[in-house]
Amino acid sequence: MSMIAAFYGGKSILITGATGFMGKVLMEKLLRTSPNLKVIYILVRPKAGQTTQQRVLQMLNSKLFEKVKEVCPNVHEKIRAIYADLNQNDFAISKEDMQELLSCTDIIFHCAATVRFDDPLRHAVQLNVTATQQLLLMASQMPKLEAFIHISTAFSNCNLKHIDEVIYPCPVEPKQLIDSMEWLDDAIIDEITPKLIGDRPNTYTYTKALGEMVVHQESGNLNIAIIRPSIVGATWQEPFPAGKGFLRSIRAAPKAVADVIPVDTVVNLMLAVGWYTAVHRPKSTLIYHCISGNLNPCNWGKMGIQLLATFEKVPFERAFRRPNADFTTNAITNQYWNAVSHRAPAIIYDFYLRLTGRKPRMTKLMNRLLRTVSMLEYFVNRSWEWSTYNTEMLMAELSPEDQRVFNFDVRQLNWLEYIENYVLGVKKYLLKEDMAGVPEAKQHLRRLRNIHYLFNTALFLIAWRLLIARSQIARNVWFFIVSFCYKFLSYFRASSTLKV
Repeated sequence: MSMIAAFYGGKSILITGATGFMGKVLMEKLLRTSPNLKVIYILVRPKAGQTTQQRVLQMLNSKLFEKVKEVCPNVHEKIRAIYADLNQNDFAISKEDMQELLSCTDIIFHCAATVRFDDPLRHAVQLNVTATQQLLLMASQMPKLEAFIHISTAFSNCNLKHIDEVIYPCPVEPKQLIDSMEWLDDAIIDEITPKLIGDRPNTYTYTKALGEMVVHQESGNLNIAIIRPSIVGATWQEPFPAGKGFLRSIRAAPKAVADVIPVDTVVNLMLAVGWYTAVHRPKSTLIYHCISGNLNPCNWGKMGIQLLATFEKVPFERAFRRPNADFTTNAITNQYWNAVSHRAPAIIYDFYLRLTGRKPRMTKLMNRLLRTVSMLEYFVNRSWEWSTYNTEMLMAELSPEDQRVFNFDVRQLNWLEYIENYVLGVKKYLLKEDMAGVPEAKQHLRRLRNIHYLFNTALFLIAWRLLIARSQIARNVWFFIVSFCYKFLSYFRASSTLKV
């Protein structure tokens, strides 16, 4: 029997960020492998006109939880939604709910964070640093707490080339920055942000590093572990832009390692770390890198080729253009392709929408997509080396059954199979497309290819005609080609007549 699954039986578990993708997958795995756990507390706030209970019901009715309902029919009773807002002091949790959390919680998985790269520093500090500090304060008042698992990112120290499983000091003390956020106005914060983040690319990586410092400084007597995943599969800018043909070129180094990690691998490691931290009680805070580049590398060029092959095999419906992936490391070349392959087709399509009496939307969508891609350029043009001693140590500690049920050995990952499954999952569950529509989608791609060839041919002929009008050399070349083709056709006809 799985020791890890047995460990979570009868436990009361608090998960922050439970409505995010990783939080949902974590809940699903917990309920499926340990259906006899006592309760999962999740912090939720009303959103988009839905109450906390309505959000939970909508989540449980998704396809993700179909298998859970087979092994745990009373799944609704296992989840206790608590109103909370991580932007408020004490998370705005009621006294009754707070008392229940403090007295009953056995394990905490802190997954909540803002993952927006362009978040203003004030908001990023509140969610990634201050909220972590407040949760640690709550944890210190929980008499039954056995383990506190903090989810960070492998890129929290991306300003370094080689990253060990240690907490690196930050130039600014987290407490000082938290205090300054209370009295500095937004204009001043925006002005000093570049100086504060230094050689890190954005506020996300900077505040996640500060969050780790807070964990290190305020852990007290708590049993704490930190997990640093790299690019988690499902948050890897789902391949709608590439699959639909919107995104065709990106400034990226083809040979740079695409350090992508499947979300289920991360969740398996989280549960194994929770068990190990609670049972073995390490003397210091252990950090676990959950990465693929060191153990099973796949570069961006290879990943792009595999994605395109999968899109050809299982195309998305109503593609805007035929899927393509060009990698360039030159800024000027990238600007050219953005103008020719991205903005120009969007402007032409919006012109068509206006002519047909519809609202133009493609240029706005394309600009937003290009802004997002530009924020990823830092990560797709570099490679890092992460040590994995603690992760490998934990793997060796697991029984054969736990290694099977909670597998986080990325060396077993088949990238082609993973990418195919990923695209299929996007098509079926996110885009809600039926596999029966694949033949029609393939035919649509063939039409787009023919349009592409015709457009390029027409563009070439127009450019050549303009060149002929301005250059005697071009006219001479043109007449030579036409004359040669005419003579070739005459010779071919004469040969055919003789044979007859």
